[in-house]
Amino acid sequence: MTRVKGGTVARARRKKVLKEAKGYFGSKHRLYKTAHEQVMHSGVYAFRDRKQNKRNFRKLWITRINAGCRENGISYSKFINGLNKAGVTVNRKMLSELAIDNPKAFSDLVVIAKDALNGKAYVPKNISATKEKEVKTDSTKTTSSKSDVKKSSTRKATNKTNEKEEK
Repeated sequence: MTRVKGGTVARARRKKVLKEAKGYFGSKHRLYKTAHEQVMHSGVYAFRDRKQNKRNFRKLWITRINAGCRENGISYSKFINGLNKAGVTVNRKMLSELAIDNPKAFSDLVVIAKDALNGKAYVPKNISATKEKEVKTDSTKTTSSKSDVKKSSTRKATNKTNEKEEK
């Protein structure tokens, strides 16, 4: 039996690792053994840091919300508790954006939270019924017209409708 060498496969594997290690410092981008080691570690770091990134952003948002709350005379924990009691569900990312970009809207939310902590029930303002009906009728018209276009554009659909009309 003849000898089979794995030269092309091994070279391709090594080239792939060295390509991934491009830009690393020192021998880590030149030598296969150190490059492979560093690429494996880099994958572990990337996986770990994707999780840590989410934690870091949440901490940042909470810090910003807390600063906005302190300006309005309430602590972060009481503010979140008040919003929960009032039934207001806004995620922390949007709350931090409000605290930075729109302090008036954020102070309105603080008032709602304070009222809920004092036992007052929060009732959201109603949108006029005519606007809702207009939106609903517009959306139903567009969906039905789209489905009509789809049906009439296919041959099978038109043939079936013609057969039904003849019967």
